[in-house]
Amino acid sequence: MCGFVGFTNQIDDANQVIENMMEEIRHRGPDAGGKYVDEDVALGHRRLSIIDISEQGNQPMYSEDGSLVLVFNGEIYNYKQIRKELKELGYHFRTKTDSEVLLYGYLEYGADLLEKLRGMFAFVIWDKETKTLFGARDFFGIKPLYYALMDDTFMFGSEIKAFLQHPAFIKELNPDALEEYLTFQYSAMDETFFKNVYKLPPAHYFIYHDQQLEIKRYWDVEFEPAEEPSLDEWVKEISDVFHDSVKAHKIADVEVGSFLSSGVDSSYVAAVANVDKTFTVGFGDDEKYNEIGWAKGFSKAIKKKNYSKVIQPEEYWGELKHIQYQMDEPLADPAAIALFFVCQLASKQVKVVLSGEGADEIFGGYNIYSEPNGTAYDKLPRGLRRGIGSVAEKFHSGKGVNFLVRKGKDLEERFIGNAYMFTPEERKKLLKIETNAPDPQEITAPYYERVEDMDDVTKMQYLDLHMWMAGDILLKADKMSMAHSLELRVPFLDKEVMYLAEQIPTRYRVTRDEITDKDTPYITKYAMRLAAKKDTPKETEKTAAKKKLGFPVPIRVWLKEDVYYRIVKKYFTSETAEQFFHTDQLMQLLDEHKEGKADNSRKIWTVFMFLIWYAVYFESESIAFGI
Repeated sequence: MCGFVGFTNQIDDANQVIENMMEEIRHRGPDAGGKYVDEDVALGHRRLSIIDISEQGNQPMYSEDGSLVLVFNGEIYNYKQIRKELKELGYHFRTKTDSEVLLYGYLEYGADLLEKLRGMFAFVIWDKETKTLFGARDFFGIKPLYYALMDDTFMFGSEIKAFLQHPAFIKELNPDALEEYLTFQYSAMDETFFKNVYKLPPAHYFIYHDQQLEIKRYWDVEFEPAEEPSLDEWVKEISDVFHDSVKAHKIADVEVGSFLSSGVDSSYVAAVANVDKTFTVGFGDDEKYNEIGWAKGFSKAIKKKNYSKVIQPEEYWGELKHIQYQMDEPLADPAAIALFFVCQLASKQVKVVLSGEGADEIFGGYNIYSEPNGTAYDKLPRGLRRGIGSVAEKFHSGKGVNFLVRKGKDLEERFIGNAYMFTPEERKKLLKIETNAPDPQEITAPYYERVEDMDDVTKMQYLDLHMWMAGDILLKADKMSMAHSLELRVPFLDKEVMYLAEQIPTRYRVTRDEITDKDTPYITKYAMRLAAKKDTPKETEKTAAKKKLGFPVPIRVWLKEDVYYRIVKKYFTSETAEQFFHTDQLMQLLDEHKEGKADNSRKIWTVFMFLIWYAVYFESESIAFGI
C-alpha cells in the first residue's frame, strides 16, 4: 500500500515541488520515498512495504530498458500467475513485487492488462518514448485516483491535498459539490469539492498525451441472475469463492489482522482468514453503540486475540478536524470517525488488516433492500400513494412520515443510496449561494438506465455499487486506514466474488417471507448468511442472523448535550456559515433536535462536517488540538 503524486513538468523547481507533494502523503508510505523527474513529467512515490519488503520494491519502478516508469498504489493478488505468463513470453523480472508485473503487463497487453488483474489498484505509467501517461483505477474504486488540469499542467495522485503544493494549483471551492453533498452526505460527482479537481471513476483508465485527456471504462458489473442451481449449491459456491478470495487477500510478507464487529460480514472474514488478531471499537456500555462484547465472544470462539477500545466522546470530537483533513473532501458519515479509531488501534499491532466492506452491495445486505418486497400499503393505487406522499412531505420527518413519503415515489425518485439528507427543495432553502448543481435524479439516472430491465433490488444494488460504495464506504476505508499507514484489504470486493454474486437469483439475495422459516429468519444477504453460518463456529450462529448495525455512533445523543450543542452552535453561527447558509435555519435544526422535537442529527452532522472541512482547507485552522 502506498501513495503517489505526479504532474506534467513545466516548472523550473520540479524536484522541490514533487518533494513537497510527496511529503503531504508521507502517511500513506512511511517506509520509503522516491521520485523521477525529466523535462516532461515529475513522479513521486511513498511506500508502505507489504510484499517484497526489501528496497527492490521501491518506486518509481522502471522497465528493463528504462522506457517505462511506474508509480502504483495497491495490491495485485494474481500477480504470480501474470508474472509466469510474462516470463514465458520472454520478459525478465528483477524483483518479486506485484508492481513489476504492471510494467511488463502494460508493455505486452496495453489497456487490456486491466481485464487480467485481480486486486485493488491505482497506478500511472509514463512512457518516455511516446510521451504518454496511462493511469487506471481498480474495478470497485478501492484505491483513489484524483486528477486536475490547471494552467496547462496535468496533476494526478492518491490525495488532493498534495496538489495544494503545486504552484499552478488554484484552490477554489466547487459550490455544486456542496449542494449535492447536502443530499448525498458525500461528494457525489466526478468533480470534487475543489473546482477543476476530479476523481477518476472506478473501473476507468485515462490516457494523457499531447495535452489531451481521454477517459474510458474497462469493466462493469453485469447482473445476470440464473435460475439454477439450488440454494444449497449457491451457498457452497459462495463459500468456495470467498475462501479463495480471502486466501489471495492474505498474501503479504508482514502480519495480517482483521477488523471485527458484531455483524456477519466482518465475522465471516475473521473466521475464514484465520488471522491471530482482531480489532474492535465501541462507545460506552450500551450494546446499541458498543459491539465489543460480541466481538470478544466471537474471537474467543475462533480462538483469536481481540484488541478493543472504548472511544470516549471527547476523543471522538477532538479528532474531527484531523479526520476531515485526511478525507480531502467532507464526509458526513459518523462511522468514518469510528473507523479512524479502529485503524489507529490495529496499526499498533499489524501493517495489514482485512475488513468486510462490500458484502452488502454485492450480496444484497442493506435493510432497505427488503423494502421492494412490499407491504399491504403498496397495494393501494399508485396515484393515491403519490398524493398521500406529497402531503406527508410537508410534515417533520419521522418513521411514519418517511414511510409515506417513500411509498409515494417510484424507486428511481426515492432511492439515491443509503443516505438521503436534504431534499433538493430543502437544500435550496438552506443555501444562500447560487449553484448549478443538478437534481439528484440527474446524477443517478445513468445508473438506473443501465439496469432498467432489472428488479428493484438489483437496481438498488447496482446504484450503491457505483455511488455509495465508492463515494462513502471505500473513501473512508482508504483515507482512515492510510492516515495510520495501515493497509486495509476487502476480500468481498473481489472480481471473482462479484462474478458469482451477479448470478445469484434475487430471491437468494433478499428473501421473501415464503422462503424463510423460524430457524433461518434471514431477509437480506440470505445466501451469504447461510454460507457464513456454514463457515463459522456453532456457538456464534446468532451473528449470522444479527441485524446490520454498521458502525453505530451516538451523535443523536451527543447533540443534545450542552457541551457538544455549544460546539456545533459556534460553527452554525460563524461567519463561514453566514457565507453559505441561512444560519437561522441551521439553528432551528439544532434547537429542535436538542429539545426533542425532531431527530435532525444526521442533517446537523452533514452541515457541521462541511464547516469543519472548510475551516481546515480554506481558513487554515489548526488540526492539531481538535475543535
